[in-house]
Amino acid sequence: MAVCLDRYEIIASEAILDEVRRNLGGKFKLPASRVQQIIEFLREHSTLVEPASVPSKACRDASDRPILGTAVAGQVDFLVTGDQDLVSLGDYHKIPILTPRAFYDRLV
Repeated sequence: MAVCLDRYEIIASEAILDEVRRNLGGKFKLPASRVQQIIEFLREHSTLVEPASVPSKACRDASDRPILGTAVAGQVDFLVTGDQDLVSLGDYHKIPILTPRAFYDRLV
């Protein structure tokens, strides 16, 4: 995260923060207090945007549309995600969609 903060502006939305909250508490089973600390950190160090509208045909999973919409609204250089449905798109509106590892490899 430090490299991201040094070199990039982090763009997020309430939809992304909600997804992070769900995954950290559910899939990764972090305690609620730790999840809240991470959400507060992200909120403090990110620029929050309102996601752009994304057509339903853009991706298979409707819950991924706000993620794509955040990338478009934030005019990001990269969308970094572990969501394989999104990664499989390769890009959206000419925004490369990278796994965290692929993004890291670009940094070093």
